Amino acid sequence: MYAVTITESGGPETLTWSEVPDPTVGPDDVLIDIAASAVNRADLMQRAGRYPPPPGAPPYPGLECAGTVAQVGENVTALAPGDEVAALLAGGGYAERVAVDASLTLPVPRGTAVADAAALPEVACTVWSNVVDLAGLRGGETLLVHGGGSGIGTFAIQLAVALGTRVVATARAAKHEALTALGAYRVVDYRNEDFVAATKEATDGRGADVILDILGAAYLARNVDALAKDGRLAIIGLMGGRRAELDLGALLATRGRISATTLRARPLPDKARIVAGVREQVWPLVEQGAVKPVIDRRLPMAQAAEAHRVVEASDHLGKVLLLTDRA
Repeated sequence: MYAVTITESGGPETLTWSEVPDPTVGPDDVLIDIAASAVNRADLMQRAGRYPPPPGAPPYPGLECAGTVAQVGENVTALAPGDEVAALLAGGGYAERVAVDASLTLPVPRGTAVADAAALPEVACTVWSNVVDLAGLRGGETLLVHGGGSGIGTFAIQLAVALGTRVVATARAAKHEALTALGAYRVVDYRNEDFVAATKEATDGRGADVILDILGAAYLARNVDALAKDGRLAIIGLMGGRRAELDLGALLATRGRISATTLRARPLPDKARIVAGVREQVWPLVEQGAVKPVIDRRLPMAQAAEAHRVVEASDHLGKVLLLTDRA
C-alpha cells in the first residue's frame, strides 16, 4: 500500500507519498480501506519532530480517518467487511489502509458522506472529552473557544450551541461571519481586541464558565481573568508556549479549575470510553444536522505537503481533508 511518510524532521517538503508495508490486523482490530483522513496540528508537530507517535502506533501521520471495513480480527463481532466507519487513530491515517482497535471506530453518521466523516473523530473526541466530560459544560453556561476557525473551534462552537450554551470565540476578522453563522454569540478579533473584556461584556460581567484553549502559556493569565466563578479552563494545546507564571490568588478568587490533556497517548480503555461517549451523546446531533463537519478544502493524499502548508498558515476554516482514490 501507499502512505505519506516523513523522510526527516522538517517542513512540509519532507512528506512523501511512498510504498510501505501493509498493516498487521490483530484479533481486536479492524482493517479500514481509507477514503479520507484529515489534517490536525498534531500532524504538523510530528512532521517537525516535536510529537512522536506513541509506542505501537504507525509511523505515518493522521489521527483520524473514514472508510470501509476490509477485514476484522477474530475477536471482533460488532463490525463486518463492508461497514462504513470513521476512526480515532494514534497515527497512520495518511495512508490507503490502517488497522485500528474496533473500540475506536464509529459508524459514519447518517446523512454524512464517508469522506466527510473523516473530519469528525479527532475533533469530536477532543471537544467532548474536555468540554463536556471533564469540564462539565451544560446548558445556560458560556463557553469561550480560542482558535474558533480551526477544526476544533468550529466543532466546539456547534456542539456548545446544540447543548444550549452561549459561545464566545476568538478568530481572525476574516472568519467572523462564518463563525457567527455556526452560532457564535460573539466573535473576538484576537489581533485587535481584548478577549477578556469582550467575554465579560458578552456575559454581563460574569465571564466564561468554560474556556477551551489551544495557546497554553501565552493566554494563561488572561484566561484565568476571563473565568466566571467556578469556571473551568481546559488546555489542549501549547501553540503559545509551555511555561507561564500563574497568580494562584486570582484562581482562588474564582474557585477556578484548570485541566490540561492530550488525546493521542491516552490508554486504549480511556480512548474507547471517550469514543463511546461521543457515539452516544454527539453522533445523534450530527445525524440531526445540529453539528456538521466544516471542511475548508479537499486534496489528494499525495498532496499532503500542500495541506500542511494551508494549515500552518491558519487561513483555513474548519478541516482540510486528504482523499485517497476511494473517496
